[in-house]
Amino acid sequence: MLSFESDYNKGAHNKILERLLETNLEARAGYGCDTYCDRAKAKIKEYCNCPGADIYFLAGGTQTNQIVIDSMLKGFEGVVAAVTGHVSAHEAGAVEYTGHKVLTVPQTEGKMQAEDLRTLLRTFYEDNNHDHMVFPGMVYISHPTEYGTLYTKKELEALYGICNEYNIPLFIDGARLGYGLMSRGTDVALPDIATLCDVFYIGGTKVGALFGEAVVFTRGNMPKHFTTTVKQHGALLAKGSLMGIQFETLFTDDLYFEISKNAIDRAEELKAVLREKKYQFYIDSPTNQIFVLLPDERLKELRKNVSVGFWEKTDEHHTVVRFATSWATTCEEIHELAQIL
Repeated sequence: MLSFESDYNKGAHNKILERLLETNLEARAGYGCDTYCDRAKAKIKEYCNCPGADIYFLAGGTQTNQIVIDSMLKGFEGVVAAVTGHVSAHEAGAVEYTGHKVLTVPQTEGKMQAEDLRTLLRTFYEDNNHDHMVFPGMVYISHPTEYGTLYTKKELEALYGICNEYNIPLFIDGARLGYGLMSRGTDVALPDIATLCDVFYIGGTKVGALFGEAVVFTRGNMPKHFTTTVKQHGALLAKGSLMGIQFETLFTDDLYFEISKNAIDRAEELKAVLREKKYQFYIDSPTNQIFVLLPDERLKELRKNVSVGFWEKTDEHHTVVRFATSWATTCEEIHELAQIL
């Protein structure tokens, strides 16, 4: 059975496993207060060209989104996201569970448009009753988006400009950031991300690590007593050094970017196969997530040999599915999938 269901269904890159084994019996300080975390943070700051950043390691994406949003919002504030944003659609109300509403705006190929954000903020403050409403306290986007699409540098500048105008932070979910950075044709590099938001995270779970996300507060603006907030959420990992070891490895000798490129290269090969065989694309994604519209009968046959992700039903007889390549996808797997298709 071939698996193209997700980009986090395999363990970890061998260099990470080797490094974890090499350091396994060392006694280290707990809760991320160790030399590995310190070195990993220093490397990330250098790659981001952001020496004043505060960096914190958390274990997973939903956990990271919930904690960052909860720690940066006041009790009467909510977070603005595209209607298809991960915090709105696929996190089981994790943000609302903390008492903060997700305020949605329309999406265009998964992206939030600057004019839609401005309309929401302007309309809110022009309403004489806004003191009785949930205040838009921050903006959340993901890069890549849920549809594998990417923001251009100009689009990020526009969104961040509006956030600065209204004095609210911009938070970028980077669960798949490596795949966005290595996408062919993107004009956004890691230092651009660090410049054009107040907080973002570098995803490890989906990009070669066993687990872990590196949260980067770009302006020395980590909320006061952030570790205490993490602890209150039950998310403070005693063996925090495990994340430091993984991220130090990922950001040594460009490994993070090298393995992210593998996912993009394999995705481009798969897209070429799909085009050749006349499959219908649902959206033009430039990253590692490929969305295809299939008749249900063809999908039933495909699933005898290939695991793919369900995305949505378009009508009674057709389904959109997602093929996801990853840091670990091989040329052989693409070839085998081509034969099945």
